[in-house]
Amino acid sequence: MTPLLSATDIVVQAAGQMLVHPATLVLHPGRPLTILGETGSGKSLLAQALIGTLPQGLTARGRVTIGDRVLDAAHPASFRPLWGRTLGVLPQEPWLSLDPLMPARDQVAEGHALVRGLSRGQARTAAARDLDGLGLGRAGGLRPDQLSGGMAQRAAFAAARAGGARIIIADEPTKGLDAHRRDEICALLLKGAADGGGLLTITHDLALARALDGDLMVVRQGRVVEQGPTAQVLAAPASDYTRALIAADPASWPRQALRPVQGAPVLRAEGLSAARGGRVLFRDLDLSVHPGEVLGITGPSGCGKSTLGDTLLGLARAEAGRVQRAQGIAPVRFQKLYQDPPSAFPRAVTLGRTLDDLVALHRLDGVRIAPLLERMRLSPGLLTRRPDAVSGGELQRLALLRVLLLDPVFLFADEPTSRLDLITQAEVTRLMIDIAHQAGMALLIVSHDAHLIARSCDRVIALDGPLARAA
Repeated sequence: MTPLLSATDIVVQAAGQMLVHPATLVLHPGRPLTILGETGSGKSLLAQALIGTLPQGLTARGRVTIGDRVLDAAHPASFRPLWGRTLGVLPQEPWLSLDPLMPARDQVAEGHALVRGLSRGQARTAAARDLDGLGLGRAGGLRPDQLSGGMAQRAAFAAARAGGARIIIADEPTKGLDAHRRDEICALLLKGAADGGGLLTITHDLALARALDGDLMVVRQGRVVEQGPTAQVLAAPASDYTRALIAADPASWPRQALRPVQGAPVLRAEGLSAARGGRVLFRDLDLSVHPGEVLGITGPSGCGKSTLGDTLLGLARAEAGRVQRAQGIAPVRFQKLYQDPPSAFPRAVTLGRTLDDLVALHRLDGVRIAPLLERMRLSPGLLTRRPDAVSGGELQRLALLRVLLLDPVFLFADEPTSRLDLITQAEVTRLMIDIAHQAGMALLIVSHDAHLIARSCDRVIALDGPLARAA
């Protein structure tokens, strides 16, 4: 069987530092290849080197063969003629690939028109069909900022497939999605592979890796530590790291001991109602959050989890009801950890400059940055890079660090671990909970992962339609 794509001795470097050590792989028609690894392991960098899309400041070397073309990874411009037609990319951060001013339907139609050559009418019809198949039939006229994280990811998937590319590179395609939507995306990816296409997926989602089957590469700290048939690797892992990944699934976490409520609420909502696009998300919702309490909000994608948190912070308008905050506390101490941190960081400046600006603006103690970096297992060298030059998981932890510098009394963490591998997810979740308990910070965690919520939170509210319920 002739491979669709093969790569030999792919290396990625930054300022003389090797981020990805020599890696060799083969992608066969109809047989998915999944790269599994921890946040910041270099798995996304490896995939970007394969298609010539590494961020500025990073360089690659090695040989990539796609069809009858032999390409040098050191010359990314040589890959450009293949983009859209041969290579389709579903990026890790959908908001970085979607036009913020263009409705979702128009963005998908653009691929059908410009790459496949369909007429304008045909392109719009094809785009509407694509979005409807992803459960976005009513969202075609919405801009990316009007979509939930899961909805934006599905819109980006439709746009990536619009050009008819035979090889799809999917970078964390199911992050932020509930199990039902994850299975839908998995089925769509597999459908393309079943027709003789190529599918290369980068993920930390064990359930997705199992469902895709095919072949698996496990990557840690830029090195391939294990590879082989997916079922074989996950059933009998040879490396300690792969075993630790499997053991870190939230379903295996111990449940938190119930903590008694302490002090007056830092935030209270009464009769809260919200809607989006004419659809009621929740109605007549009452809740209060106390110092040191961890409250979980769970439910399927698009049910209003993020809208609830935004409404509590005043970032979204309630249809009815009111929100009261504890008096005498500065508004800046009510904070949000965004689901998609790229939307919260300026793209043109380094991460270190962003933190320095925050310290200067609020007259904070910059000495606190170094120990927080160490606690979150982040290299100080990351602060010299811009947001597009670090992994999604590293950026999420940096976003948490930035928020914690402000000593929040209430933190709305919107899908805070959706970009993290299972091991780092457990560490970051424990870190947030420890800080909440130690500092008396009220913590509201939103997640589609019911196991994570059930094992992390003192109380849980499930959203699934207008009436919320205690889970």
